[in-house]
Amino acid sequence: MALAQEDIEQIQNLIRENISERLLAQNVNVRYELDLRERTIRVEEELKHQRELMLEGFKQMEKRFEQVDKRFEQIDKRFEQIDKRFELIEKRFEQIDKRFEQVERRFEQIDKRFEQVDKRFEQVHSEIMAIHSEIKLLMRWGVGTLLAVASLVVAVLRVMP
Repeated sequence: MALAQEDIEQIQNLIRENISERLLAQNVNVRYELDLRERTIRVEEELKHQRELMLEGFKQMEKRFEQVDKRFEQIDKRFEQIDKRFELIEKRFEQIDKRFEQVERRFEQIDKRFEQVDKRFEQVHSEIMAIHSEIKLLMRWGVGTLLAVASLVVAVLRVMP
């Protein structure tokens, strides 16, 4: 069973077509791999950029925390001043007690001094109420900042794989 020349040519054509199709398939695979590598490199670069942005954000948050710490230090100083005022008030009370012993004979003067003490109490009370409202405001800001930072951290952690 000898093959005719036409059969041999047909077989050769089929072999050539098969080889060319395989080469095309290999070229497609190589191109696909190159595309994947390029995409991977772009994703890695973008991740690096995101990391840098996150680090910068963390630095800014650190600065904000430092500012909040400074504010708390200022509040502590205010509390120290208030404590000193209270000590002064306590000293004044001691002086008033001494005056009461001395002024028992003079009821009219005691009435005048009671009015002065009442005014001072009102001033101290208004100062305390003002400080109290400042503390509430600062606490609200602190809690708000804490919630914002926590939300930011949760959002960042959700974004990261």
